Amino acid sequence: MSSTADLIRILKQELKSAQMTYADLARALGMAESSVKRMLAKGDLSLSRIDAICRALRLDFADLARRVADAQPLLAQLTEAQERAVVADKKLLLCAICVLSQWTLEQITQTYRLSEAEAVKALLQLDRVGIIELRPQNRYRLKLAKTFRWRPHGPVMNFFREHALLDYFSGAFSGPDEGLLLVHGSISRSLAPMFMERLQRVAQDFAQQHLADQKLPESQREGYTLLLAQRSWEFEAFSALRRIQLRPPAP
Repeated sequence: MSSTADLIRILKQELKSAQMTYADLARALGMAESSVKRMLAKGDLSLSRIDAICRALRLDFADLARRVADAQPLLAQLTEAQERAVVADKKLLLCAICVLSQWTLEQITQTYRLSEAEAVKALLQLDRVGIIELRPQNRYRLKLAKTFRWRPHGPVMNFFREHALLDYFSGAFSGPDEGLLLVHGSISRSLAPMFMERLQRVAQDFAQQHLADQKLPESQREGYTLLLAQRSWEFEAFSALRRIQLRPPAP
């Protein structure tokens, strides 16, 4: 459990859902109502007391721990050290990409030449890194937000720039379900963030559709990689032909 405050908040939610007042809980615990209020206000709870509250609520302790974990804020970005740990092992990086797509252990081992032991080891490492929370029967909860992105100049993006970018763009993009668009234009700086938000929404729609289509047979699904980008940029060969722009004198 990450903090006592989260635990108390979840317990209060459970009391409300069970329509149990502090007076009801006090009677169940054999305590004065004022003592229960003080205990929850200070967060002074022993494991035995938490267990007693769970019994009063008819709530399994494991379920309580899971709800506290689920309530934790999700990560929008990993630290430099976390990314370095992921990219240091290619099998671990592969499994990290798979869990970002919410693949099961079975999907990973059936698709790639990884034994179950290797895949489980990778999931354990991803749990230690902080990307997932590994649960019984090798299920997991992804601890990354929908807005998650790799660090722009971090170890993972640098790896893909070095090893995957040219391979990706070397494709013909000629299939009926493929496409490569290159659009250049000068627009208002104030509007540029709006287009970036649209690109992010497309990425989120793509990710959500992936999750929704997991119920379809594998024969009806195909793996795609969506690459969206926007930056202030000009081809180097064109930049070399630019006239030198002199700034106007200050008024």
